[in-house]
This record gives sequence, C-alpha cells and structure tokens, in this order.
Amino acid sequence: MIDAMEFFQLSAGKWRSQRATHHLAFKRSEIGESDIQVETLDAEHPEIIELCRYHEIDPSLSVGGSRVAWLGTMAWDREGEENHQGKTIFAIVPDSDNPRQGKLLRERGYAEIVPVVGLFHMDDEDGLVLTTEYETMSSIERFWFASPNMRLRTSTVKRFGGFSTASFCSETRMETSVEVASAEEVTKIQGADVLEKRQFYSVLGW
Repeated sequence: MIDAMEFFQLSAGKWRSQRATHHLAFKRSEIGESDIQVETLDAEHPEIIELCRYHEIDPSLSVGGSRVAWLGTMAWDREGEENHQGKTIFAIVPDSDNPRQGKLLRERGYAEIVPVVGLFHMDDEDGLVLTTEYETMSSIERFWFASPNMRLRTSTVKRFGGFSTASFCSETRMETSVEVASAEEVTKIQGADVLEKRQFYSVLGW
C-alpha cells in the first residue's frame, strides 16, 4: 500500500496523454492529446511553503507536492486558434491519523482560475481519488497505474444545473526524470504557437 506522496513521486517525469471526453449534454465526444511534465517538490520547497501559507495551513503539515506544466490540443479546436497550455503547483496535506487521505492544495482551479482545495484518498487498489467542489461545478477523478510507465485516469465534471462531462485518459511516460520546462519550451515540443490558454477538466490541470 502506498500513500499519496509516493503516488505523485511515481508520477514524476515527462508523459504523453491521450484523452477522450464525452460531453453528455450534447451527446458528443472529442479526443485530444497533451504533453505533461511533472516535477516532485519536497515539503521544504519554498513554493510548497508559500502555497500552504496562502491557504492558511501550517506548512509543517504538508509532505510535499509537485509542479506540473502541460500543453495539449482537442479535436474541436479551430486550427491555429486554440491550444491548451498551463502550469500549476499543488501540495499534499494528509490527515494526521491517515496518510492515505487528506487535502490537496492547488495554486488554481480549472474554471475560476483561483486557488482551490480538493480532497484526496487512496482506495483499496492504490488508486488516487480526488474530489473538488468549485463555485460552479464539482469534479471526481481517479488515477491509477496500469504499469510503472502507464497511468490511467477517469474524471467526471458536473456543472450546477446539470451539464457534465466524462473523460478517460491514458498516459505514457516518455522520460522518468525531468525539470519542468518553461511555457516556451513546452510549446516547442508541440511545434505550435500558443494563442489561447485553456485547461483540461482536471483538478491537477493536465
């Protein structure tokens, strides 16, 4: 059995993500892909400490976190007009009596682009489940490793009023260790100019 920080440490590196998103209200689906770079940050990292303080949580309660950058495209994008680029930092704050559940602090959320706090727990199969409530929507995601270099993810997003999406993602590790690149370097990977920022429906961003 592993805890959440061990799960994120296993996620460090460069990944290529393939995604299928179902827009339930419109009865339509779209596919997309993204390049993701994940760097592990320890509990003493200045950005982890700053994030905890922003959320008014004692930094000593955090066990660390990650810095994530991503760039992707979706099938409905208009050619040359839309790309999905972003970066964020998150910190893990486990419950005092159970390291396999607790709070996930994030620099910003998907919709409101504001700092957000989600809840996490590790299930009986060592899958990571994240639940986040926004002002206008809620999301539930589950991440798990099919093998050391393949991670799978399902997510559902429900907007208040009934509109929702469901997604399945398969992520293949390209490199096992990485320092997160700048936005320009991530853009170069895809060979495209980023003209508009949009994030994927994910608590973690990618």
